[in-house]
Amino acid sequence: MVQITVHLSGFTPRRLAPAEQAELLTYRLGITNVVARATARADELSAEEFREGGRILTAKVELLRPQWLAVVGVTAYRTAFGERKAQIGPQERAIGSTRIWALPNPSGLNAHWTAESMAQEYARLRAAAESPVG
Repeated sequence: MVQITVHLSGFTPRRLAPAEQAELLTYRLGITNVVARATARADELSAEEFREGGRILTAKVELLRPQWLAVVGVTAYRTAFGERKAQIGPQERAIGSTRIWALPNPSGLNAHWTAESMAQEYARLRAAAESPVG
């Protein structure tokens, strides 16, 4: 569902296949995981794995200095960065000059988020990233 959401939000001109992930760089997008270990569900990961992933991701952001870091899954963001009250949307926290946005996770556990409502939230991030004051 991520490919659909990224496309519907306007980040890409067409829906990319999972094998085309490297093409995201041509749209000035990069994707990485907070936790490198693959699981069927996020609740299979420990809080310590998320915290360690947050430390590793922070180091990547400090090195690459993107304009925005989007974390898919507010629970993942809360745990990885110790922000227990974070909500979907732009965050007060930054990593250097990199602003952070928590996005909804397209997991089946979040059935209240449709592809369309997720695309709207992703589009809010796209608009902020395109804004000169972003």
